[in-house]
Amino acid sequence: MAKLTRDGKNMVPATGAGTRALDQGFSATPAGLGPLRVTSMQHLLYLPLILMYFVRFEHCRVYNIVSANRFYRDYSISGESVLDNFYRTYQPIITDEHYTCVGLGFELLRRLTDLDERYPGLAKSLYLTSCEETIGNVASYVGGPPAPASGEKEHVLVCLRIKIGERCGFMLLDPGYHIARVVTVMADKLYPHTGWFTQIEEPNCTKLYNYYPCTEDPDYIEWHERVTRPGAFETAQVALIYVARPYLTAIDVTERRNLVYNHKSLIARDTKGHTIAGIYFPVVLDRDNATFTIFHQTANRKKRVKMAFNKFQRTSEIRPNAEEMEIVAECARQLEIPPDELESIISALARIMSDTSFVTQLLTINQHINTLAEAN
Repeated sequence: MAKLTRDGKNMVPATGAGTRALDQGFSATPAGLGPLRVTSMQHLLYLPLILMYFVRFEHCRVYNIVSANRFYRDYSISGESVLDNFYRTYQPIITDEHYTCVGLGFELLRRLTDLDERYPGLAKSLYLTSCEETIGNVASYVGGPPAPASGEKEHVLVCLRIKIGERCGFMLLDPGYHIARVVTVMADKLYPHTGWFTQIEEPNCTKLYNYYPCTEDPDYIEWHERVTRPGAFETAQVALIYVARPYLTAIDVTERRNLVYNHKSLIARDTKGHTIAGIYFPVVLDRDNATFTIFHQTANRKKRVKMAFNKFQRTSEIRPNAEEMEIVAECARQLEIPPDELESIISALARIMSDTSFVTQLLTINQHINTLAEAN
């Protein structure tokens, strides 16, 4: 696991973390640890339940990739005019208020190590894994560790290597993707292998997930997704999770990549992983028409409303109306933050979206990363 240091409430990579070109962001030995041996049916039944409790605890936290505000502020005061130069040397920081999949993964690891006394060997069998999403051709991607120069590694989750008798497998814990369950992946795909399960079932969307060992390369787990919407064809995609070795550069690579991702969100979830309130938006080069979607839970449904960013600019003559401010206040209540704090966050984002030079450069970097990943 990557070594972290504490700077007040912030988590930052220790000196030199994330710079090991030779290990490609993974430990030098395969996993560098042994599996947790599950020796009794009681352990087999109760271990996933205990792990699920901790996963659901993390789901109560706000999932926030609006750390764009901090990134933009630091860039603005740096004196650097070329965002790419600043981005390459910027040190991403994870704070208690700005958890992404990376921060959630590290926090979950920290909490789970406390169970080592009850399950000896648990701490040594837990590690972070990297995930490459939207794989076009599985066979051409696998056959060795993820490429350090061309892979995005845009997602992180926690992995527990297990062994039941002579049967090998993994338990995956993914609070960053709203998955409030432990996914068990057995090499032989027999019990307690999870198989297909429903992740989302709403009137406008049904989403199914399935995880199993990659046929072409057992160092990877394939993560399949099927999505159906009313009046539309079913869509499917696959991601690859590299489980052979711990992922050491989650902050320096994955957290950094998320800074220039062209979709941002601030989301609160319940203990089952369901989103209940928040804001989300695409980063677009259209300062006069940029919008965000704000939503919150009502008695029987989610209420979603699009609002214009320019209404929240402090210099704007157009201001949100009373109904819009009520929606902001209710969203803030369900996010468990003061209404003026949420309004301040939106105002800061509005300032970013109005900076055409910054947005242009950010989208260029994002597209460059996408192009490299597609060519991988």
